[in-house]
Amino acid sequence: MSPSSPFIDWAAFAATLAIFVLLWALKRTHKAGFGTRVAIATVAGILIGVFARGHTAYVSLFGAVWSQVIGAIVVPLLLFSVISSLTNLGESLRLRSMAARTIAFLLLNTLTASLLTLGLASMFHVGRGFSGVLPTDYQAREVPGIIDTLVGLFPSNLMADWASNRVVPVVLFAILVAVAYNAMARTDDGRESVRPFKAFVDAGDKVMGKATQIVIEFTPYAALSLIAAAVGSSDIAALLPLVLVLAVAYLAIVLQMFLVQPLILAAATRMNPLPFFRMFWPVGVVAFTSESSIGTIPVTVRALRDAGVPEDTASFAATLGANLGMPGCAGVWPTLLAVFAVNAQGLEYAPWQYAMLVALTLLVSIGTVGVPGTATITATSLLAAAGLPVAIIAIMQPISQIVDMGRTALNVAGAANTAVIVAAREGQLDTAAYRSA
Repeated sequence: MSPSSPFIDWAAFAATLAIFVLLWALKRTHKAGFGTRVAIATVAGILIGVFARGHTAYVSLFGAVWSQVIGAIVVPLLLFSVISSLTNLGESLRLRSMAARTIAFLLLNTLTASLLTLGLASMFHVGRGFSGVLPTDYQAREVPGIIDTLVGLFPSNLMADWASNRVVPVVLFAILVAVAYNAMARTDDGRESVRPFKAFVDAGDKVMGKATQIVIEFTPYAALSLIAAAVGSSDIAALLPLVLVLAVAYLAIVLQMFLVQPLILAAATRMNPLPFFRMFWPVGVVAFTSESSIGTIPVTVRALRDAGVPEDTASFAATLGANLGMPGCAGVWPTLLAVFAVNAQGLEYAPWQYAMLVALTLLVSIGTVGVPGTATITATSLLAAAGLPVAIIAIMQPISQIVDMGRTALNVAGAANTAVIVAAREGQLDTAAYRSA
């Protein structure tokens, strides 16, 4: 039979539907929990992707629809959740403390990821002996200036920010509204006048929470679809020349996620990090397969709440972590490409120059916050700032999307890890719920 025959497309589609029925039956009979069903979907997605390589167009339909719907929920969920949570605080002292600690631990994640990647890339001499020719027609992504970036963080048109899923301006707007409510509610008369608004916000928070729960229940089906599509569309031949870079990237991601971040959590909270991984497993699958930190926010917030993290901390850390201190996109990837460029050109970098690379990486991770295509932007910024060839980014395109799955999962893990730490440090973590996660 011809490889281009539509029979394979329909066979893959039918196999997907059959596994969907199995997943539905496991849920209805309570024979498998959410995490187990996600694991089954993951294995099934890999198998379908391998055996139906190049024929997963119909299979990918489910994942595409799910990603679109979950993306539509992000902004209204955060808008209601942040306002409802912060208006329950009644004062801004804890908010300031929570914000400072969240930013500090998010940036610590980026710093440690960059240092780890620098060590691994230097150890394996990534880029040494590179014989390829740099493209001369590569157009670097435009890197916004720091002033434009900072101005862009603030709300200008709420509907436009909502439509483009720019979550930072929406969250800042929600914080402004919450602060205004708290100021009004300081007196009995003021509290009475804003009571209808509070009731509306709290009701909206509950409705959006239920809507999110409904969509998240379809995560195993979406995971199967997204994984099958990712595996089925991979070009193995194009990856071979860059297999060392790919391996080092994932080694850095794995070590940062399963060694460095748990050590940070244990050192900061004196708690066992193992329950964190039980909680994070379904979230990680969604992040890995969807390649969207922002799209994963509702899943992350729900998992954190189930693990005993207050809603305000969960929403704040998950949202900020999707735009700031991203260890995968702003720590691992730019540093790896910079070391590749140094070794490929035979440059002799002194220790202080490598230290400057790490410092620049940290600065770049702040300066490009909230910009779409963060991994490419941060890599462009770092290479340009260090005087290294930006065209290296074009050479890495065959593996960039595959690494992006791991980068996204690491970003989300860093944000979730930070939320648990901040909640524990603030004395707000339900430790019993965390241990049983």
